Amino acid sequence: MSPSGLAERVPAIAVKGAVKRYGHVQALRGASLEVYPGEIVALYGDNGAGKSTLMKVMLGVVPPDSGSISIAGREVDMTSIRESQDRGVDAVHQDLALPPDLTVLESMFLGHEVMRTGLLGRLGVLDRTAMADASREALERLGIRLTTVRIPVKSLSGGQRQAVAVARAVMWTSTALLMDEPTAALGARQSDIVCDTIVSTAARGLGVLVISHDLPRTLAIAHRVVVLVRGAVAFDGPAHGLSVPEIVEIMVGHLRDSMGGSSNGGS
Repeated sequence: MSPSGLAERVPAIAVKGAVKRYGHVQALRGASLEVYPGEIVALYGDNGAGKSTLMKVMLGVVPPDSGSISIAGREVDMTSIRESQDRGVDAVHQDLALPPDLTVLESMFLGHEVMRTGLLGRLGVLDRTAMADASREALERLGIRLTTVRIPVKSLSGGQRQAVAVARAVMWTSTALLMDEPTAALGARQSDIVCDTIVSTAARGLGVLVISHDLPRTLAIAHRVVVLVRGAVAFDGPAHGLSVPEIVEIMVGHLRDSMGGSSNGGS
């Protein structure tokens, strides 16, 4: 079930009436959704439903033709992912973007390096001890324990790499985290690690949006489900009580009468 009191709280991130066209192709048809602090929202849809486009709109990577984005209750006009990051919103993409030859420590602080105090800092000397301690703390908060944070990323398993990518994003994110296919190409155990990390992230008070084709695993941890059909929201309701077959039927445009969910559009 969803975290209590959502109706009285301000969404961590919300999109309202997003429309996006690419020539004659309409990728989004007035799509709206909200993600509250501490909430995990699973975003489902068939290939071409508009999921990735909606995520890019929410991150400021793709400008919508119409519609609005709000972060922590304030409407914003973003033109880059850097702007969304400055507002406390970040993303973990399927390709992870973790440099394989850097250590975990270096990856966690890439672009956020901490310098030593005094003269050494002015000379550009990094405070690796402080960064290592902060990296270990960030990983352990999400239930991830590595023997050392000074090992290269390429030596980690797929699940560990995904966990590091999430931990890095959480470390520099204060409002919401958007995730695109976080369990893709992972085995069962590694996928479980990532899902545990998602739960831990939401427990810290961040809103989490997860785009996934792994319906059984993500449905088990989601508070709410949003289904896109041809760029419009076909369903937005609690995850509790939903089954995978019901979600699949919504995805192909056949909403069961017995579902009792709310229809916010769709075509």
